[in-house]
Amino acid sequence: MYKNLRWKLLTILAVAAIAIVAFYPPQKRIRLGLDLKGGLHLVLQVKTDDALKVETETSSEQLREALKAQGIIVGGTKVISLTEFEIDGVPADKDQQFRQIFDAQYGDSFNRESGVGGNYIARMKPNIEVQRRATAVEQSVQTIERRVNELGVSEPIVAPYGTAGNEIIVQLPGVTDLARAKEIIRSTAILELRLIEGGPAPDQATLLAATGGQVPPDMEVLQGSAGTNAPGSTAVNEFYLVRKVSAITGRDLRNARATLDEYNAPAVGFTLNNSGVAKFSTVTAANVGRILAIILDNRVVSTPRIEGAINTADARITGRFTQQEANDLALVLRSGALPASLTILEQREVGPTLGADSVRSGVYASIMGLVFVSLFMLVYYRLAGINALVSIVFNLVILMGFMAYLGAVMTLPGIAGFVLTIGMGVDSNVLIFERIREEIAGGKGARQALSAGFDRVFITIVDTHVSSLISAAFLFQFGTGPIRGFATTLFFGLIANVFTAVFVSRTLFELILSRKPTATAKLSI
Repeated sequence: MYKNLRWKLLTILAVAAIAIVAFYPPQKRIRLGLDLKGGLHLVLQVKTDDALKVETETSSEQLREALKAQGIIVGGTKVISLTEFEIDGVPADKDQQFRQIFDAQYGDSFNRESGVGGNYIARMKPNIEVQRRATAVEQSVQTIERRVNELGVSEPIVAPYGTAGNEIIVQLPGVTDLARAKEIIRSTAILELRLIEGGPAPDQATLLAATGGQVPPDMEVLQGSAGTNAPGSTAVNEFYLVRKVSAITGRDLRNARATLDEYNAPAVGFTLNNSGVAKFSTVTAANVGRILAIILDNRVVSTPRIEGAINTADARITGRFTQQEANDLALVLRSGALPASLTILEQREVGPTLGADSVRSGVYASIMGLVFVSLFMLVYYRLAGINALVSIVFNLVILMGFMAYLGAVMTLPGIAGFVLTIGMGVDSNVLIFERIREEIAGGKGARQALSAGFDRVFITIVDTHVSSLISAAFLFQFGTGPIRGFATTLFFGLIANVFTAVFVSRTLFELILSRKPTATAKLSI
């Protein structure tokens, strides 16, 4: 009997058993991709101009507030482009102090250009503009990923896409409520708490009557959404005059959750972080009796009255929410606001029926490929073809175990990788069998021919498989979606094939020859 044959057989059985345990039952243990399970495929464009506009507007308002706090009253600040804002009427006797404040707070991000009559233009630096655009895309990817993870999607794909630099690919396998998923992904969810200076009013003209029809420079007009609860108000659509500078923003949130209000109606509760509590306490203490606007995506959704200083971290948004709407709003608030709006460039919805058909077709293709390959091997190599068939089956079992153990996602191109693995297994066996035939034709006995055949082909098999592994690694690294699915099964299939072609196949031959006398031992090949 061949040396260590028993241990070789036990090793093969142990590897097969571990693989089977890893992927059985395959319906539960093998994760299916979008094309096999159905779901949603989106290519989104991040409107990075929005991020630049927000930064410019915020810097403009913050500068005016900082100047006011230092006793410098300017004519006004006005945004004139995505990356520029103008400061009018800086007093001549305060010019030096203005420059110091500007350079200290915004010198790293904006260039200051002097104008005529105490006017200045702040222009965002080119490198900062590029950085802000890139950051907007990166933050969008992270925010969307947090949102889809909370949706409970298995193996979602959220990643930068294409060469434009502002596109994101989102794949959500198994999602059934496609409209809800798209709404949650695209919702900017910018939460702000601001003081109301006027309103509610049925229209904008009535709202601005007290200010001569003009919007004061430090204020803006916002419309209320259905369900705002201003005291004594029953109108659905109302207009409010609110401060531009927010007392609290979504950045001050620690958590958000769906809850119930005092009337047992759905609401959204949120918890502020330490910084938010401090700011909220200061604002409410200084404005007792006034109305506070809770604003979501530039619409007033709730208008509570400040009854006293609020020193707690917990607050609540009320309105006409359904329970699902409250859950979704809490989800997007927890995940954070998107830094810019999103546009859908490409959308594909894959139904579960189509996915099931793809799985069925892929399985049939793999089985038929295995059947025809087996017939060829049996006809051409006689009983040795059974050896090749067994090693290929072991190859596929080990590959399935790899996929399940590592949590890799099976895709339709991945099934193509399965079929290619069958071909690679056949190719390796053909190389070995032909070399054994040559050794037998040269006058060697079965045992010597077997040993020489495997030893001399081993380097060739390793060389070809290592080259293919490198190619698969590059496909996985630089490919997206379907390419990665193909590369995954190809990579693990190649590793499994080296083991089965060299170790499993040789052990089976040795097992056959161990039962025959040395002098008369022959191989049916």
